[in-house]
Amino acid sequence: MTDLKSKLIDRAKDLSFDLTKVCNPSELPSISGPFREFLSLNYHGQMTWLSDRIEWRENPKILWPEAKSVIMLAQSYAPAHNPMDVLKYPDKAAISVYAQNKDYHVVIKKKLKSLARWLIEEAGGEVKVFVDTAPVPEKPLGQMAGLGWQGKHTNLVSRDLGNWFFIGSIFTTVEIEPDDPEVDHCGSCQSCIEICPTDAFPKPYQIDARRCISYLTIEHRGPVEIDLRSKIGNRIYGCDDCLAVCPWNKFAKAGSETRLYAREELKMPDLKELVSLDDRAFRDKFSGSPIKRIGRDRFVRNVLYAIGNSRKQKFKKVVTPLTKDPDFAIRDAATWALTQLA
Repeated sequence: MTDLKSKLIDRAKDLSFDLTKVCNPSELPSISGPFREFLSLNYHGQMTWLSDRIEWRENPKILWPEAKSVIMLAQSYAPAHNPMDVLKYPDKAAISVYAQNKDYHVVIKKKLKSLARWLIEEAGGEVKVFVDTAPVPEKPLGQMAGLGWQGKHTNLVSRDLGNWFFIGSIFTTVEIEPDDPEVDHCGSCQSCIEICPTDAFPKPYQIDARRCISYLTIEHRGPVEIDLRSKIGNRIYGCDDCLAVCPWNKFAKAGSETRLYAREELKMPDLKELVSLDDRAFRDKFSGSPIKRIGRDRFVRNVLYAIGNSRKQKFKKVVTPLTKDPDFAIRDAATWALTQLA
């Protein structure tokens, strides 16, 4: 077991994974209480898929009873630039760091499959790979394996990588020596909670997604509530504020996966260019990007909120035609933006 694990870690490094840990899925502590409370308070908003297959999300052994080990892998995407800088420029768009290049689902899943094939060749058995694509409790498994702990902002935090990393998992019937679970190292720090523009954290370790800018700009369909629009600022896809202020990022390592490096043109793009995209231009510009999945209409809606928050008169000319757009949410956002510009 020890020899296999050592080889596994080396192979994962060859594939540019930054951290490899293992846990036994049978030993995962119950997460039913906090998760069911989250759902009962309707904090998941329109993400109704979170209430599907609840038992799988609570207990990975139900997902695949034969699994004896879960290999948890971390892929750093720590930015080389300060993602908060763009917030100082209201005529520019703030895009979450993770979405500034290729879709991480595609990049990481390909590497997980490669590692899984190697494991089968080395030790036999069966495997299943996941990267945010199935009802798998990835963050609790990550903490159980020792990747990190769920911080007060509910994201996983690592003493080695900070909180700028993706999680991938390989379930296997092969028994591999488990690592020790990680414990909470947040201490008295409340930086992530205090920085949140929309007060999306009712209390530490709990998030109301309905107020989270990442949810509002990515998952929420239709118009966003009036009182939240001004708090979105110029964030048009996701929000990195609570991640960016985490003190543990001083240990963050620059990502080794070049396909996840930020594209220069997406670090601080012009709102004027983005708001004018039609469906074809939107698809061409964001081909291979996670941004593509929200579609042109939701994307332009977000850009219009940012334009309204800019209070810059120069945008009136490009906003006015969108008050007649076929999509209701865009028409509503354009009308609101014009009132803000006025």
